[in-house]
Amino acid sequence: MPQYMVERHLPGITPEQLSAAASRAKNVTAEMTSQGKPVRYLRSTFVPSEERSFCLFDASSEQDVKEANERAEIPLLRITEVKHISADDVA
Repeated sequence: MPQYMVERHLPGITPEQLSAAASRAKNVTAEMTSQGKPVRYLRSTFVPSEERSFCLFDASSEQDVKEANERAEIPLLRITEVKHISADDVA
């Protein structure tokens, strides 16, 4: 399944608000999956100095990721399909 990175600009967000947003993303994607639209929130990385967050999702399409974020009421700047290379993947 493709993976998508969602970039967000979150000025002034508190740690509690960040956790609440991640929880909403997790719950909404679980609900969408149970309704036959497989999408899964995987994790977020927050860069405090830039007030930016990067959130990773598994989904069949960019549109499913967009819908999940809209339903979770989390703002986004863009959605980009990504490929990951881990340390275990290279010599």
